[in-house]
Amino acid sequence: KYAANAFLATKISFMNEIANLCELVGADVDNVRKGIGTDSRIGKRFLFAGVGYGGSCFPKDVQALYHTSQQNKYDFTILDSVMRVNQLQREGFYKKIEAHFGGNLSGKTIALWGLAFKPNTDDIREAPALYLIEKLLEAGAKVRAYDPEAMKNVERQFGAKVYFAKDEYDALSGADFLVIVTEWNEFRSPDFDKISSALKNKLIFDGRNLYSVDHLKKLGFTYYS
Repeated sequence: KYAANAFLATKISFMNEIANLCELVGADVDNVRKGIGTDSRIGKRFLFAGVGYGGSCFPKDVQALYHTSQQNKYDFTILDSVMRVNQLQREGFYKKIEAHFGGNLSGKTIALWGLAFKPNTDDIREAPALYLIEKLLEAGAKVRAYDPEAMKNVERQFGAKVYFAKDEYDALSGADFLVIVTEWNEFRSPDFDKISSALKNKLIFDGRNLYSVDHLKKLGFTYYS
């Protein structure tokens, strides 16, 4: 079990590194994903780039296998890199947001779509959204969050520090921009006119690559994916 989950976590971290390189050279990581996914030796699953893995299994099992290697005085270099890349993905995503505003997010209101570590669950263990909320609050920003399942769990952790919205569009009300962290189906085909009219800026930071860069550009959005 540890080996299987560590291998899948490695696939995710590898694709996140590929995505970072794609950004630098002007390539589309989705095309790379589709291409290598046609290779039966690799398969199509666990090739989606994003802000990193979370949940109860991948982080724990990777750490457990790495701990076993240390106990036996073996330097499991790949697993060390997998954990490091996973942390850097969420840090890098936040730095993109911060950099857009010249390092000053104080007084900004952020609409946050997605709190669970993955869709179709209320599980927030090791969820990248928790890291982002903490960083945004530390920076003096306000957060308006929506998730179909996980809001009660996050409310136990943050309480009144975060506004928990009635739906995804309520989260947008009065927000400066939108951040997407979990790829719920509800977020895949939104009403972009509603988003445009609700946000102070036509600005989206998408941690899950849900939309077409060209389409968002045509609609007049500044879109980081």
